[in-house]
Amino acid sequence: MIHVVATLQVDPARRDEFLAAFAELTPLVLAEEGCLEYGAAIDEPTAIPVQELAGEGAVVVIEKWESVAALEKHLAAPHMAAFREKTAEMSRGVTLQALRPA
Repeated sequence: MIHVVATLQVDPARRDEFLAAFAELTPLVLAEEGCLEYGAAIDEPTAIPVQELAGEGAVVVIEKWESVAALEKHLAAPHMAAFREKTAEMSRGVTLQALRPA
């Protein structure tokens, strides 16, 4: 199994629009072979002193996949290409971490 943390930077003025498009995408991804978990999250400010906020334009996607091969297949899926095209004008960049449980 692998864990993925993808931080998507979007136009803060359009984050709600981006999240609506992401909500439409989510069931398609969850139905993919090898997908164990897939969901978007945004900052929840707390009083925890070491908390680092992702930012008002950030959408953090938490994913779990059975394998790297399943993740690679996901990234090439037609619905992912359609999502990237639909949200291109809202997007400002992405960083991705693929991690394995220790």
